[in-house]
Amino acid sequence: MNRTKGDEEEYWNSSKFKAFTFDDEDDELSQVVNSLRDFVDDDDADDDLERVSWTVEEGNGRRWCPSESVACSFSALSDTSAKSYAPELGRPKGEYRDYSNDWSPSDTVRRLRKGKVCSLERFRSLQDKLQLLEEAVSMHDGNVITAVLIFLKRTLSKEILFRELEVRQVALRHLIHFLKEIGDQKLLLDLFRFLDRTEELALTHYREHLNIQDPEKRKEFLKTCIGLPFSAEDSAHIQDHYTLLERQIIIEANDRHLESAGQTEIFRKHPRKASILNMPLVTTLFYSCFYHYTEAEGTFSSPVNLKKTFKIPEKQYVLTALAARAKLRAWHDVDALFTTKNWLGYTKKRAPIGFHRVVEILHKNSAPVQILQEYVNLVEDVDTKLNLATKFKCHDVVIDTCRDLKDRQQLLVYRSKVDKGSAEEEKIDAILNSSQIRWKN
Repeated sequence: MNRTKGDEEEYWNSSKFKAFTFDDEDDELSQVVNSLRDFVDDDDADDDLERVSWTVEEGNGRRWCPSESVACSFSALSDTSAKSYAPELGRPKGEYRDYSNDWSPSDTVRRLRKGKVCSLERFRSLQDKLQLLEEAVSMHDGNVITAVLIFLKRTLSKEILFRELEVRQVALRHLIHFLKEIGDQKLLLDLFRFLDRTEELALTHYREHLNIQDPEKRKEFLKTCIGLPFSAEDSAHIQDHYTLLERQIIIEANDRHLESAGQTEIFRKHPRKASILNMPLVTTLFYSCFYHYTEAEGTFSSPVNLKKTFKIPEKQYVLTALAARAKLRAWHDVDALFTTKNWLGYTKKRAPIGFHRVVEILHKNSAPVQILQEYVNLVEDVDTKLNLATKFKCHDVVIDTCRDLKDRQQLLVYRSKVDKGSAEEEKIDAILNSSQIRWKN
């Protein structure tokens, strides 16, 4: 792409290009070269170093996985701690080479793709650098494209780099992917800001909270994210995240104090195994149901308060509360969880998660047979009820169900499974000998 004289002057006035020298210990390219010495013999720098495969997605949805041997190191030249990704220019420090035969962008790209050692420093003008990038893109090789992008990132100002990539979408996607991989959040934020990609900018900023370990600092950072231009769904998520961490900090401080004081029975019998800070919402709800189940709704640690604040679905709440109270063997709380009362004052059992799941969870937490039988009896589907009763040895449920079904054969089969002389065997015999039952088989 041709540039006017004014553009060229802007480049030379704005570019952060600095000449490459083998003698400068701080030169980023020299760092890459030095890092290769553990892997490459200086006397054979032209040999292939590594076979790299990197999947790249084009705008048309087509993907390819180039496996060309590239005589290079993947490296974010601005960050020597970052992991390596794209081919760069390796050669023993201080060695002079004549590259007069591979000066053109197309020749250079072909050499890079074949794993040959070549220099990009000869491309000083903006026009040459852009031609080099376009040649790399035309090769459809992610390694080579990223190598050239690293070179441009190092030798062009951000403004010029972003401006040129804005009209080269393939290269732009490669740069975005590369910056995400090496964790260069600052440059990525600058890029999204330049492109006016406000939602991506906001999400990239939000992800920085993962690098903040201190809970108070993380909370304050999340607060700065609330006003960013997220989608409606993401905005609600950010607000909930901030509110949850705020609650967790309060609960953690209070519970740590109660536990250290040693005056609260639940903490004495069941010492906490981990901090509640930065835990997911469901984990926080389980914790609350375990340690703070009977607290008034007005407290931050109340399970009911959490349910209402974060709009937790009824099924999720019941499932979590059941798991927590069953683990404590608080069977009275379990019973109350499923007992409802109508406007006439009559009570009945109701389970939004299904009584078959209730039975499974109760058995997992070693509930007594009497309690298991009560909930197995509440399973509506007869086949499911019989299977659960048989599986968990709820003998009375099996016997009574077979009697109600008038299934003599199934009752006889089950008689052979109970202990000889047991109360269950006597009950079965009494039913089999009853003249009041009209058996269907």
